[in-house]
Amino acid sequence: MNRVSSDRKSAKDHKVVLTDWKFKQADERNWMPATVPGSVHTDLLSNQQITDPFYGRNELELQWIDKKDWEYETVFDVPDDVFRSSHVELVFHGLDTYADVYLNDTKILSADNMFRSWKVDTKGLLQEKDNRLRVYFRSPINEDLVKLDNLGYNLPAVNDHSEDGGVGEKNLSVFARKAPYHYGWDWGPRFVTSGFWKPVELNGWSEARITDLFIDQKTVTAEMARITGVVEVEAEADFEGTLKFSTDGVFVEEQVQLVKGLNEVEVQMDIAEPQLWWSRGLGEQHLYEFTAVLLKEEREVAAKEVRTGLRTIRLVQEKDEAGKSFYFEVNGVPIFAKGANHIPNDSFVTEVTYERYKHEILSAVESNMNMLRVWGGGIYEYDEFYELCDEYGILVWQDFMFACSMYPGDEAFLENIRHEAEENVKRLRNHPSLALWCGNNEMDTAWSQYDEDGGWGWKQQYSPKEREEIWQAYDYVFHDILPEAVKQYSSGTDYWPSSPMADWSGDENQHAHNQSTSGDIHYWDVWHGLKPFEDYNENIGRFMSEYGFQSFPEYETVKTFAETEDMALDSEVMLHHQKIGRGNFLIKEYMEKYLPNPVDFEGFLYMSQVLQAEGIKSAIEAHRRKKPFCMGTLYWQMNDCWPVASWSSMDYEGRWKALHYQVRKSFQDVMLSIDGTDSSKVDIHVISDLLSYVEGELHIQLLDFEGNVLKEKSSKVDVKPNSGKVVLRLSTEELLEGFDRTRTVLEALIVQDGNVIDRKEHYFVSVKDLELSSPEIIVTESDDGVFYVDTNVLAKQVWLSSETEGIFSDNYFDLIPGQKKKVQFYSRDGSDGFVAGSPGKITVRSMADIIVI
Repeated sequence: MNRVSSDRKSAKDHKVVLTDWKFKQADERNWMPATVPGSVHTDLLSNQQITDPFYGRNELELQWIDKKDWEYETVFDVPDDVFRSSHVELVFHGLDTYADVYLNDTKILSADNMFRSWKVDTKGLLQEKDNRLRVYFRSPINEDLVKLDNLGYNLPAVNDHSEDGGVGEKNLSVFARKAPYHYGWDWGPRFVTSGFWKPVELNGWSEARITDLFIDQKTVTAEMARITGVVEVEAEADFEGTLKFSTDGVFVEEQVQLVKGLNEVEVQMDIAEPQLWWSRGLGEQHLYEFTAVLLKEEREVAAKEVRTGLRTIRLVQEKDEAGKSFYFEVNGVPIFAKGANHIPNDSFVTEVTYERYKHEILSAVESNMNMLRVWGGGIYEYDEFYELCDEYGILVWQDFMFACSMYPGDEAFLENIRHEAEENVKRLRNHPSLALWCGNNEMDTAWSQYDEDGGWGWKQQYSPKEREEIWQAYDYVFHDILPEAVKQYSSGTDYWPSSPMADWSGDENQHAHNQSTSGDIHYWDVWHGLKPFEDYNENIGRFMSEYGFQSFPEYETVKTFAETEDMALDSEVMLHHQKIGRGNFLIKEYMEKYLPNPVDFEGFLYMSQVLQAEGIKSAIEAHRRKKPFCMGTLYWQMNDCWPVASWSSMDYEGRWKALHYQVRKSFQDVMLSIDGTDSSKVDIHVISDLLSYVEGELHIQLLDFEGNVLKEKSSKVDVKPNSGKVVLRLSTEELLEGFDRTRTVLEALIVQDGNVIDRKEHYFVSVKDLELSSPEIIVTESDDGVFYVDTNVLAKQVWLSSETEGIFSDNYFDLIPGQKKKVQFYSRDGSDGFVAGSPGKITVRSMADIIVI
């Protein structure tokens, strides 16, 4: 897809993207065709020089690539309109990472940051024909081994898979301003790439050009939006002219006097009764197109357009009886954040198409999310990601790209970060979806500077002098450089130094723990700490920004990297596609606690997804039941960068796991939640994120597994806007008196205006102890393409799979006899997202088909 922004061109603004590249290993002679944007790994694969990096254990055989230097080259002519321009700039939108650039045998650039663009005025070096551009990518491993030797000690970087990369225990990721996950993570492989991850462009201009347009939203209300258009103009000489600034029929015109060089012009605009931008679930995502045009004597010299939404977003941290709040407010409305953590969609980022981005964002929308956290170990995402979040109302918690490590503090490194922060804040600041800038992932809590016994044991490994050096570097980056960049170049977007963190206090109260009553929490005692799912109810903070539980992808995805003989938990291939050591066996241990045993490996894959869904459901609903004390729940993680057993709810192929169907239910704007944590009682909650009252009826039924109604009850429900409460409390002993709890289910549904707006089931023993029978499940199709699913006995976790790639309106659901389930299939369409269509052949299974009855 076209990665270059679609700015409006003026009469003297000419751009061309350079193509027709070739590449080779630097110490060899054989040139091969290359794709730019791309990477050495993907170019080697397309030239059949390496095997599929994701297949089997091939990852380990490809670690030689990052120890080599690589050369790329293209020969190009300069179009007349570009060549005649006063200035011709060569723009590298993304070089990964250490690169020396030569134009016609003259060195013009040495780059050292993947997250920055690089620009060189090449007017004096260009010729009309046969220009030779050569880019020499230096090995990031060899480059940073020298830096490690110079520093004299290893810095913490717990997710570096350095042993897989053949560099022993040397942590190198911290020295390169490069995507940290390239060096491996506990869900991802180690592919330390080199190459162009964004296009190379030749840009010609004359007289003047608009280099940036920022829509600074000074005040925004339903009555009036007061806007300052901040226009950055570069002029080749002193310049007098007119600047026109406009949007949706509102025009402002000012006379401007520019001096040679870079100028900043501010234009004020008032928009009466603006159409506001809202996050998903609260209103429309109206977007305005703002245009700045620079004229000289009515002749257009330069122009630029940007699109944004008018809104206010702030992070509200106010003291209260419990501690200090932590929630987001959009247009003055408190938001309960519902969503997930986002990682890069591929180990090779140039493989991510617009369709894959749209599939992810629509999957977020379809599952009732309103926020994604762009986690700090990946990349500042491509423009398309944020544009889609703008269009669909998905708020973005944006980390700077630092995670689970401590970094050097030499001046060159710090200066590099300053430029990186400035550029990325300026690039993203117009997106209405941008809700927060966060300095890093887990570094404050891992180091725990103000608690000698706290943290991950990092600081105790260093001498007092080393500890001081490491913390000073941290303090300067995350408490000085980054917040200053946000303050200087953004407006109305808050900054939070680290996630998780309890408070920005500079003392022992700063570091987060599981019982913090301020800030945000990453709760990992379930999974890493082997705690039971029930502990999700006891460890709830003001904002739950990470927690998770693993599962495998489904069988069709596993078959993309493994053969039949590999289908075992302890096979070399299956262990390799599990990056958390004992991960496969942790799943098995939890499964033995909560679920019956599957009969085979394919059944284990299914049951792992059911287990994951049940665990995260209990977490999400516990968090939402604590509203407004808790005002956010972002599970780990939305997606995968390769086919793997991980915490994702949507696998590398984009297939929804059981978890993704479950979060769709648990994130509904009006949700029923049945809490039986205390075995003596059952509490039925209704939680609403709507800005209107919920008034309706609650119906409950106690049924046996043949569908016979044992007891039933109805009552009125009245829930205030944007709130939640217990609407019914039942005694378990009275409810179950005389009935077999292993063959009994409680069903609750809430009805408003004749429509069932939510329905939940509750069981009185663990799924492992339920007395399930083998159901006869019948699927029938109506004339309008809707399917109906029926059963003769309770069918647990009914799984529909389709021949066509897509999703169902519901899946992995419990089916009670006599309650025919209506299901619609939506195919995955490359242009329109999810489109109602034919699933082809449908296969239906339930838990009874997977276990020994």
